[in-house]
Formats: sequence, structure tokens, C-alpha cells
Amino acid sequence: MPITVSLLSLCQALLVTGNVLLIGISPLIGASLAPSVVWSTAPVATQWLGLMCATIPASLIMARLGRKRGFMLGNLVGLVGALLAAQALIGERFGLFLFATWLIGVGIGFGQLYRFAAVEAAPAPMRDRAIGLVMGGGVLAAFAGPWLARASRELGEVPFLGSFIGLAALYSLALLVLIVTRLPPASRTHSEGTPLPLGKILRQPGFIVAVSAAMVGYGVMNLAMTATPLAMESAGHHFHHVSMTIQWHVVAMFLPSFFTGHLAARFGAKPVIVAGCLLLVASALVAQGELGLAGFNVALVLLGLGWNFTFLPATGLLTESYRLVDKARTQAANEFLVFGTAAVTALAAGPLVSGLGWATLNLVLIPVSIMPLLVLIWQRRASLASA
Repeated sequence: MPITVSLLSLCQALLVTGNVLLIGISPLIGASLAPSVVWSTAPVATQWLGLMCATIPASLIMARLGRKRGFMLGNLVGLVGALLAAQALIGERFGLFLFATWLIGVGIGFGQLYRFAAVEAAPAPMRDRAIGLVMGGGVLAAFAGPWLARASRELGEVPFLGSFIGLAALYSLALLVLIVTRLPPASRTHSEGTPLPLGKILRQPGFIVAVSAAMVGYGVMNLAMTATPLAMESAGHHFHHVSMTIQWHVVAMFLPSFFTGHLAARFGAKPVIVAGCLLLVASALVAQGELGLAGFNVALVLLGLGWNFTFLPATGLLTESYRLVDKARTQAANEFLVFGTAAVTALAAGPLVSGLGWATLNLVLIPVSIMPLLVLIWQRRASLASA
């Protein structure tokens, strides 16, 4: 595997470490700064909104300037966001904190394209393995993120101030890694010409299957994950338990990445997506039990596995659904839809878990989790009808 893919995996690890840190602390900061508990997950939502806003510009900017410059720009924006968040905590300014998390989300939006850069840097037969290796960098984040959240929470007089100093350090380190990373120029990864109209791209069966699996996998996972710190706190669990539950959830999200690509190559991406949907359903069923620590841990581990088995194969399917000239627009459309879904679910998490409760919230997610199965059935029938 090229050294470039390994360096991208390290960048992904640094990115996800920051994300895991934010997962554990943002709802709690929101609950302390927001005028109402209903807005407690608003910082998570603005982060995802920033990510969604970045998806289309990030793909188009990288088509013009190249992946390396685009990733460096994203890390710089994230760095500014982390420093502004620290200032917002010092001044107890909820509005500034929301703007800061939006900027952090913009930076994360650029970083989500590391997996596509890995495809471009690896030989074609190793595409699925390259995606898996880059996403597998999140395993390091599963331990570093919660540790950083616990270690930095009480540094200084202002709670969580140290967390954002640590986040700024992560983005600075990623910038240094990118400086020494060699990525192909835009002229080699993108093609000039007349791309398909956006409407035609959105109607292609391959795109529909890939984006539906990614949207459901990310949306279901993000809604349940964002609600978890609030549900656990309501059930009387200590912050330490919350961070450990999130840690094992993230391990389950990223550890399978080292073999998900092999499974997709051997059995096909679609059967792996089916398995992912069933794992999401299993997570929701476990959540119907007691609100003990073990119940939360098992539900969140299954949730992470379900995300991995839907999102990673969907990425591979997407790369097979476009011509080179359509790459930037197709990737931009995919990222916008997937992470737009994540933004909506993050905003909805607080009101839903407060109004419905943890068990009912997960019950509602069961029919959503099987939607990719219905799309796969539709695609199969459509292909048989046209044969």
C-alpha cells in the first residue's frame, strides 16, 4: 500500500480524534450555555451544518486546486474554529460557540474527502483496501478522543477549555502531516469536459443505491450517537462512563474497516450493506432493554458496526457510479446529501430524546434502518425489467 495512503490514514485519525472529542463534550457544553435544554445539541447540529455547507465547495475546490491544498485549507478553517470555541467558553457566549462549531464542521467537511483521495493514490485493484485503511485510522481516534476529553475537561478554571486547545493542536499536527504528503495534482484526478446534468446524476441507479445506504447508515448512527450522552446522563451515568461508551462505539465504527474492504471485494458491496442494516436494527432492539451501562455499550457497539457496514461499501459503490468528468459533482452531491442528513439528525437528537425517551427514539429508527434494503430490491427489479 503506498505511503500516501498511510499518511492519509494518519490525517483521518487526527480528524476523527477531534470528532470523538466533540461528540463527548459538545452536548454537555450546549446544555450549560444554551438558554434551554432543547438547544443542548445545537452545537452538534451547527457542526454538522458546517460540514454540510462545505461538501459542495470542498469537492469543487479540490477539482481546481488539488486535494493537498484543499485539505490544508480545511484544517486551517478548523483551527480557527477551535480557537474561537475556546474564546466562547471563556466569555460564556453561546452564539459564538455555535459559530465556532460551524467553522469546525466546515473543516471536517474537507477532511471527509480523505477516503476519496486514498482511492486516487492507490492502484485500482486495491481501492477497497485503501478506503478501509484510511477509515481504519479512526481506531486510534477511538482511544485518543475519549482520553483527550477526560484529560482536558478540567484543565484550567474554565471547563472544557483545554479540550479545544487540544483540538487546535490536532489540526496543527494534521497540517504538518499534509505538508510532507504527496498527492496527485488535480489534472490527474479530475477530467475536463462537459459533466452530466445534476438531475441525471441523481437519477442513476448506482448513485441512488450508494447514497441511500450512506444516508441511512450515517443518519441513524448520528442520531442515536448524539443522543447517547444526554440519555446516559439522564439515566444517572457518570461522564467517565459516557466517554467510555463513546470510545467503544467508535472502535466498532472503525476497527472493521481493516477487513470490510475484503468482504466487499469477495461477496460484493450490496450483501455487506444488507448486513449493516441488520446491525442497525439489532442496535435499536437492544436499546429497548434496561438503561444500564451494559445496555448502552452493546447498543452503541452494534450501532458502530452497522455504520461501518453501510457507509464504507457505499463509498466503494459510489466510485463505480461516475465518469471521471463527473467525479467532482457526483462526490459533492453525495457528501451534501449524506452530511445534510447528519446535520438534521444532530439537531433533532436533543428534542427527540427529551420528548420520546431513549427506547422510543430507537424504536422509530428501525423502519428507517431497513430503507436501503428496499432500495436494493427496487434496483434489482428495475434491472430485471430492463434486461
